[in-house]
Amino acid sequence: MKLAAHELQDLHELTMSCVNSITNMACFMNHVKDAELKSIIEMHFPLHIQDYNMKVEYISNVEGASETLQVPPLNTALSSFTESPAMIQPVMPRTSLQQFNDREIATAYLLTLKRAGREYAWAAMEMSHPEIRSFLESAFQMCSHHAYDVWQWMVKKGYYPLEAAPDATINAFSQMYQTVQQPALQMQ
Repeated sequence: MKLAAHELQDLHELTMSCVNSITNMACFMNHVKDAELKSIIEMHFPLHIQDYNMKVEYISNVEGASETLQVPPLNTALSSFTESPAMIQPVMPRTSLQQFNDREIATAYLLTLKRAGREYAWAAMEMSHPEIRSFLESAFQMCSHHAYDVWQWMVKKGYYPLEAAPDATINAFSQMYQTVQQPALQMQ
């Protein structure tokens, strides 16, 4: 597969990002204490390696990638999507430490997934080759689902706030917009 120059540059940047993510995940797995968080990272790890390997194939193989990225289903562990099941735990930066605690590991991993997801979405919009565009869309979805897993763990621990919007705010917004008669959709 012949790549356009901008596709090669984007794949290069995304591949370097994968090197960073995988390296950090390997370190996190050796230091995380919480069994559930460790299990989440261990479950995600092979998919990030698959993602990395596919990028290497796109960069170096005239045939493109030999497989399709496996996108995990969206797992829903929370019983409420507007209320934290735990009290919010305060946090502040530590300025002297030997290793990360579980909250710091989860935060670093979540922020890595969010950033990677944004980069995948942005790069997908720039791809001229439909196979690479589709791959990056799947990689975005993988990051989104993985970030949701980590975010839910953080909410359950009180590390990430989750609260319902105030009724007055909901009412104000709902009065701003009215539905529009939708024309029939035409699929190509």
